[in-house]
Amino acid sequence: MAGDISGKLTDSDSAGRTGTIGLLKTLNRDELLEVLSQGFCQHCEALLEERIHQLLNKRGSESTVTSDITLISNPVTGKQLARTPLPPPPAANSDILLNDGLGGSGSTSSDNGLSEEQKEHIRFSQVVRKKDFVHMEKINGKSMNVLKGLELHTKVFNAEEQKKIIECVYNLQRMGQKGQLRERTYSEPRKWMRGKGRVTIQFGCCYNYAVDKIGNPPGILREEEVDPLPPLFKQMIKRMVRWHVLPTMCVPNGCIVNIYNEGDCIPPHIDHHDFLRPFCTVSFLTQCNILFGSSLKIVSPGEFSGPVSIPLPVGSVLILNGNGADIAKHCVPAVPGKGISITFRRMDESKLPYNFLPDPELSRIKPFIVSPSSAPQGHHQKPVINSSFVKAIVQQNQHRNDQAIKDKSDQEATKTTKNDSFLCGNDDFPPLSKASKGASRR
Repeated sequence: MAGDISGKLTDSDSAGRTGTIGLLKTLNRDELLEVLSQGFCQHCEALLEERIHQLLNKRGSESTVTSDITLISNPVTGKQLARTPLPPPPAANSDILLNDGLGGSGSTSSDNGLSEEQKEHIRFSQVVRKKDFVHMEKINGKSMNVLKGLELHTKVFNAEEQKKIIECVYNLQRMGQKGQLRERTYSEPRKWMRGKGRVTIQFGCCYNYAVDKIGNPPGILREEEVDPLPPLFKQMIKRMVRWHVLPTMCVPNGCIVNIYNEGDCIPPHIDHHDFLRPFCTVSFLTQCNILFGSSLKIVSPGEFSGPVSIPLPVGSVLILNGNGADIAKHCVPAVPGKGISITFRRMDESKLPYNFLPDPELSRIKPFIVSPSSAPQGHHQKPVINSSFVKAIVQQNQHRNDQAIKDKSDQEATKTTKNDSFLCGNDDFPPLSKASKGASRR
């Protein structure tokens, strides 16, 4: 159960990295810079930059105040910079609303005259990120952490923002019941037994859960049309990408909303590989548990058993990637009360609906980088380092790439192949129930 979860690095994890880490430890700073700035493709360069930002932010968040002055090392020069610690924050920091379409506009009593950047700095620094899930299982005779790749982020959406999102979802449900959404967008099956018949609303693409009456297999139905992502959902995506919850190279372009009544569930499955990894699910209204394991058992209608149970607090974001998405199955046992979950995913480019149009709003989301000048006075914040080390790597890498192109200008340009590192296996979401059409829908 949850007691199997720990933050320790397993022997199998460390053994595979010893050679590379050992080599890196023998290099000095300049040699490391040279190694990290040679001939990366655009995808790898973006991944490298994001990982460096994550490490710098992590290092900053683990800094502790040891005296009246905090010393922070510049990662390039090695010199220490003095920073005076800030006083403790007021209790209402989590109530701060941002003018980003989620929390509304205008100021609140907890804003204290802060700028938008300062408010975002406070909210960003309060996000709690758990990434050390571990549960070892034997897979094909090999011991493996089947939860590797799972992350749980809390305090991404505060109470006021959650309320706004919930109201939006129930408004969409009413629209679906009145036939104001496309036919394949809204589904409200007949509840013919416990655990069957939760309401679903799909945006971006129509996903077929099981072989349908005309023989279509599970997966994205490319010829079907559903409604596009609602504006509020796009703001949620922007928030999660900007706050380093989701990576910039896998921005969701579709989602499915699950509306639960007491006793509703989601049976054991692995998400279809028509969708890239990572993907995420955001939970609202009622805390529920999600089970993980390579083998999950059906105990009774709506009830399942598995080796690991992870509580999902309201407003939390669960990231599924790696083994946690592709090796371990997951399920949600019968929920104790009304609930909502929104699963955001990015479609494989080769599986996009024929009439799908990319949303320009989601094409250039910039991750939030906290600079020392954005730290508001009167609020103690975890220091997040904005280092020129990243820029140095990117600039050197760009220079080398440009030089390579110039040297080979007389050669035929090679075609860039689509990165398919997220794709593996053919597992699909099992059938839940047959949808019954309610009111006539367009």
